[in-house]
Amino acid sequence: MEDRREEELPKPQTMIKGMLGRKGVIVSDRQAIDELSSKGYGTVENKRLVLTFYEALYLLDRGLLDIEDHAGHKTDFQTLLHSYKGRDDNAWAAYLAYRDLRGRGYVVREGFGSGVDFRVYERGDYSKDTAKYLILSIQEGKPISIQDLTNALTRSLSLKKELVLAVMNRRGETVYYSVSQLNLK
Repeated sequence: MEDRREEELPKPQTMIKGMLGRKGVIVSDRQAIDELSSKGYGTVENKRLVLTFYEALYLLDRGLLDIEDHAGHKTDFQTLLHSYKGRDDNAWAAYLAYRDLRGRGYVVREGFGSGVDFRVYERGDYSKDTAKYLILSIQEGKPISIQDLTNALTRSLSLKKELVLAVMNRRGETVYYSVSQLNLK
């Protein structure tokens, strides 16, 4: 994966509005749904766009999204991150990997499970091709079991994808490592 940064979404004239939900942030405005989904954000369910927590954090951080809770109170970055951490212990590492990959111009979608956090598509129109990479995000110094790594690698090999470890180091930088199967003769 090469490092080439590009701007992907222009600053909207009106802020995109979202509502905090259990699975992420829900966007109901038709124009916002079309704009965001064409760029690879969220999943359309019942004529609404559901953004994952990491997608919403990214858009909120970029100043493109305004989020309210059910009581109508504005939700800031820290509150949203706290909600995300309540559902995923690895929330911060996953968000940093997502932010870094998006900043490099990749389209990043939710993973398939089996420990895989993200599917990453090459730059351009992600709907034309399948994901090239599967990303497993971890924090430096936080152990991952060999079984979890083996499951993720087996899954990626069965899907003919390259498994990449996105490791958040102690300085908050994301370092990428390609994972492959070792065959001893």
